[in-house]
Amino acid sequence: MRTAFFRELLDLARADDRIYLLTGDLGYSVVEPFMEQFPNRFVNVGVAEQNLTGIATGLALSGKIVFTYSIANFPTLRCLEQVRNDVCYHNANVKIVSVGGGLAYGPLGASHHGTEDLAILRSLPNMTVLAPADPVEAALATRAVVAWDGPCYLRLGKAGEQPIHTDVPQFQIGVPIELRSGRDVVLLSTGAITRNAFLAAEKLQQQGIDAGLYSIHTLKPLAADWIAQVARETKTIVTIEEHTSIGGLGGAVAEVLATLGPPRARLVRISLPDSFQKQAGSQEFLTRGHLSVDALVRQVREAVQGI
Repeated sequence: MRTAFFRELLDLARADDRIYLLTGDLGYSVVEPFMEQFPNRFVNVGVAEQNLTGIATGLALSGKIVFTYSIANFPTLRCLEQVRNDVCYHNANVKIVSVGGGLAYGPLGASHHGTEDLAILRSLPNMTVLAPADPVEAALATRAVVAWDGPCYLRLGKAGEQPIHTDVPQFQIGVPIELRSGRDVVLLSTGAITRNAFLAAEKLQQQGIDAGLYSIHTLKPLAADWIAQVARETKTIVTIEEHTSIGGLGGAVAEVLATLGPPRARLVRISLPDSFQKQAGSQEFLTRGHLSVDALVRQVREAVQGI
């Protein structure tokens, strides 16, 4: 995903000299192409994320479109006060990019696990929150946030994610993308874990369960009216996310469903538990009990059979 993001950002920056990139001591051949092509529009602020956010806000208020880029929690939670008071309060045109959302940096421990970010960022006024499903959506989301006036949070994976889309879909902030239709259950997934959801839906089809799947690439603004319509047309909605059980996609969908009277769909939320991950290991290892393909198949089957 990050490769698709940088490829698209370079193309956009060639056409628009308002685009700046700021990073907090990241490099290693990922940011260098931007630095080399646009040295006057690149700043490595160092391990100083509060300054990173403040400088980005100042540039944005002078008419620039500014991207801040770092690992998981560092451009978001480490400098949350500055994100709230500088970026959001001033409705500044800053695009916060977090690479390695979820447990992508699994071996580095809880400090590098981005598992509460969606809940926290979507609670901030003026913030738009996106978590694309694959490299295709990552590129489209990058283009969309450049065109979007105001603060944005873009959550990316970093595990060499393979494309789900075989064709380039129509992408619009706030509008879900259908990955497959299905009548027995509707799966709503956000972020890079959507590939596992897609593979699980294929396995469920082989087992006689027709599962629809949608990429909810935008958590804010959420497609509330669309979700309400889905809830009236199906018996079960299952949300899938590499995020804790509080305040992410499942919480957002629950907020919508809580406003609806019966009849409406039953909601089942599949996520990471509300706890710190104290084991070290790969993303695949750390998500095996909750978000692996087989774990998703089992939980969705239980949801459908439990109607």
